[in-house]
Amino acid sequence: MKRLVMSFLGLAFVITTLVPSYSLGQRRVVVRRGTRTTVVRRGPVRHTTLVVRPGHPIRRVLPATVVVHPARRAVVVGAPLVWLPVLAWTATVVTVPPRERLVFEDSETITKDEGWADTNFGIDSSGNALFLDINGKAKLNFAEVTFANGNVQVIDFNEKTHGTGVYKLLDFADGRHVSTVRILAKSESDDAKLAVYLSK
Repeated sequence: MKRLVMSFLGLAFVITTLVPSYSLGQRRVVVRRGTRTTVVRRGPVRHTTLVVRPGHPIRRVLPATVVVHPARRAVVVGAPLVWLPVLAWTATVVTVPPRERLVFEDSETITKDEGWADTNFGIDSSGNALFLDINGKAKLNFAEVTFANGNVQVIDFNEKTHGTGVYKLLDFADGRHVSTVRILAKSESDDAKLAVYLSK
């Protein structure tokens, strides 16, 4: 018995020595609601330099560093990028379309300690309207909606704070194939959940 206890303590010592302490505290929580799966990762906050591609139409000083939340679904845009004129966003509260009209939905949770978070949603689906659902309080900087033909529509939130609600993000009544949506946001509550919906 004594030998077993000593072996166990030795193994525990080796694990704590070899595995970085931050990874021991890291959690991965999976939440399933209907057909939607949300993955929330908790661990060390890693800041990196904000990257904007040449020609980005927002001219004000943007945050120097961000925490990147990569898209869970990678989408490749084959066409060269063409920046459309920037749109100033008007926060219009709406209701979520009926479930049978939704062709995409996904969410990310950002925490206050992250500061600015660069969130990405790999959509790769066709529809005619995008919606942003905020649960909590978030300061929004800009969104980039990249279409399959390479056009990129930048939406300027002008760093305004918005509370819980569903907002119309962008209308394109003619129907478009949306490749990705990128949102730069900062939680103004302990955490804020951002959900993106594409409807047909």
